[in-house]
Amino acid sequence: MKKVSTWQKVRKFLNDIHLWAGLISGIIVFVVCFTGTVYVYNTEIREAASPEYYKVNNDGSRRLPADSILAITRPGIAGEITGIQIPHDRKRTVAVFFKKRGKEDSGTERRRERGEDTRRERQPESRGEEGKRSPDTRQGEQKKSGRQEQQAGHSQGGRRAQPLQMMVNPYTGEMIGEVSGLKTATADFMQKMFGLHRWLLLNEIDEPLFEGVENRKLGSWITGTATILFTLGVVTGIIIWFPQRLRNWKNGLKIKWSANWKRVNHDLHNTLGFYSCIILFLMGVTGPFWSFDWYRTGWRKVWNTYEAATQTRQTERPQVYSILPDDGKAPITLEETMAVADAFLPYSGDYMISFASGSTGTISVSKNRAGFFAPAAADKLVLDQYSGKLLEKDIFREKPLNERISLSIKSLHVGNVYGQFTKLLYFVSCLIATSLPVTGALIWINKMKKCGYQRRVRYCRSLTARIWFQ
Repeated sequence: MKKVSTWQKVRKFLNDIHLWAGLISGIIVFVVCFTGTVYVYNTEIREAASPEYYKVNNDGSRRLPADSILAITRPGIAGEITGIQIPHDRKRTVAVFFKKRGKEDSGTERRRERGEDTRRERQPESRGEEGKRSPDTRQGEQKKSGRQEQQAGHSQGGRRAQPLQMMVNPYTGEMIGEVSGLKTATADFMQKMFGLHRWLLLNEIDEPLFEGVENRKLGSWITGTATILFTLGVVTGIIIWFPQRLRNWKNGLKIKWSANWKRVNHDLHNTLGFYSCIILFLMGVTGPFWSFDWYRTGWRKVWNTYEAATQTRQTERPQVYSILPDDGKAPITLEETMAVADAFLPYSGDYMISFASGSTGTISVSKNRAGFFAPAAADKLVLDQYSGKLLEKDIFREKPLNERISLSIKSLHVGNVYGQFTKLLYFVSCLIATSLPVTGALIWINKMKKCGYQRRVRYCRSLTARIWFQ
């Protein structure tokens, strides 16, 4: 009797794990991977359905200065403008962000309609007294004022409302329309894909399926568990892919199309799974992050970026503020802001500029590199709104490796790491991942049939032998 080696026993054990992890999670993994394949290009699909909001014809003319775009659109926006997004692509529209005014802004609106100046400025008669104070005293009072302004914005509690988004033609200043609440069949379809991917559409069922468990949470647990089993299948699949004899390893790198369909199906499962294993592992290991609290905590602890809630409050960085100039200088323009950003971030890219909130607020600038292979992570600057002085700098490439990985979990999951290049890789890998439960199930069915056939052959042979020798 041939002796079974230790490696063969280990390989048999891992093969059993691979088999049962796939059988248990197969249907859920198929649904999650199929919807994930579609959702890789979520932004592109939504924009393709409404190109008039995002694309603009460029006849060779120059774009209007950013300050001119704001000046043209400001009267037509019923709210407070909070920021602007300026793309590097000359064929794309500019996005102006704003928030609708609440009751507390009604007085400001009435003053603006009367033509009065509504900017927050120091009264001229107070400048003489302020000039007698020390710079430290003035700065302390300005920081206190800034904190009061920020706290006023959060007095209602809850999550901060997302700004609305008005798309503008950068060559004419024409307001194309608001896309924040845009309802299209494509948007509804993509929302369904997301709900199916995250919660198996259990979030659309009002009555709880199990008492004490929210349907959304239940769906998240199911998809998270299936993703963990999928990741386990990827890891074990990589190990058992390696042949027992190294001289046969090349057979695992190609598909023998001339063979019968069973062999082709087997090669599709093994070969395609091997070529996409790294991306499949990244998708699988990051997926449960949104399903389980313990997984999120463990992820952050692995990369040494975990901070408890109390620890976060204790180690929170002090807020920076703009210092009011003694000469009453107006805030810097958008063109000046972009010039300062280019000095610190000298590359082509898309700008996202958030305007200062209040008299001591700061300007926030985010810049993303442009290009097919451009990294998706943005570099961020915080500037003094009056002088343009750099107050804070957050360059993604300068962060430690563990922080970059921990902060990139969403990008690692959806493929938005190096622009369209990694999106294409993830799209193809998601297609392969969608096929793996199908090809794997066919391999298992064929083996079950083969085992049944072999048992019947052995039985017939033994029966024939007994009859022959009687």
